Amino acid sequence: MKTAVVILNWNGRSMLERFMPSVVQCTEADVVVADNGSTDSSVSFLRETYPQVRLIELDRNYGFAGGYNLAFAQLADYDYYVLLNSDVECTPHWVEPVVGLMEQQPKVAVVQPKLLMYDRKDTFEYAGGAGGFIDSYGYPFCRGRLFSTLERDHGQYDDTRDIFWATGAAMFVRASVWRELGGLDADFFAHMEEIDFCWRVKNAGYRVMYCSDSKLYHVGGGTLPKSNPFKTQLNFRNNLSMLYKNLPDSRLGRVLAMRMMLDRVAALKFLLEGHLGEYRAVRLAHKEYRAWLPQLKAKRAAIQPHEVSQVYQSPLLVEYYLLGRSRFSQLRGTYSKVKN
Repeated sequence: MKTAVVILNWNGRSMLERFMPSVVQCTEADVVVADNGSTDSSVSFLRETYPQVRLIELDRNYGFAGGYNLAFAQLADYDYYVLLNSDVECTPHWVEPVVGLMEQQPKVAVVQPKLLMYDRKDTFEYAGGAGGFIDSYGYPFCRGRLFSTLERDHGQYDDTRDIFWATGAAMFVRASVWRELGGLDADFFAHMEEIDFCWRVKNAGYRVMYCSDSKLYHVGGGTLPKSNPFKTQLNFRNNLSMLYKNLPDSRLGRVLAMRMMLDRVAALKFLLEGHLGEYRAVRLAHKEYRAWLPQLKAKRAAIQPHEVSQVYQSPLLVEYYLLGRSRFSQLRGTYSKVKN
């Protein structure tokens, strides 16, 4: 089975210098770098230092979603794609366990490896931890990370199991399913696009899984800092858009009404704390979401949403902030178990 490990790069020469050695040394698959219109010396560095790495040059920055869509369109002869961030350190034989799992189970369309912090290798990384979930109001979280609380890795998540979403920092995808679903939603540009994709995968009847036999170390935050109004805007806008596209009819109105209210509370909190840029970002996100509604309605009709598995049925905000449950193992709610 042919596998392409694809790194999307945008002005990231320093990351490529730092992490390409481990990617090349540890990856028994084709390595590809898709350059999103960089203006630094990334492309010349790759040509001179890694001539064995295939280079796809895009004419401008299409964002995370659009960049990967365009790159994978040029890789039609592969059976599996791997989305890999440029700030990831690979470990030996990290590809084989995941591809083996997907070969054995044809309904598995997406798999995530274990993701740990690069500078604290005993701690789960924020972006994906040990696999992602979502609560009843659309808040994403991970095994090993609830909101900003990170767990140390004691082997508690050394398993292979179904999850709700896989991080785009290190995500294996069955190429046939990628093409069937049209890849990532390029309108998202960045943030939440991999969760939306995994939700669409589930709505289409496929499975999303986590495999701890594959392990990677991730720096994280390499493109935008955690506190950034543009990032806030993307996260709030894309989360609402994702919910509208994928929620079943029975929950759509109630969940969206609650999320709009909770978003306003978050905006007020930003304002009271003096974060005027973040406050404006939430307001702009809601404005853009409302402008998107006609096209979101068309996307929703194409998806035909229904109940899917691995949705946490309790409100995570209550469990985390009011009940003090800061670790995945402390959560007391149940998960939907719809057979895919």
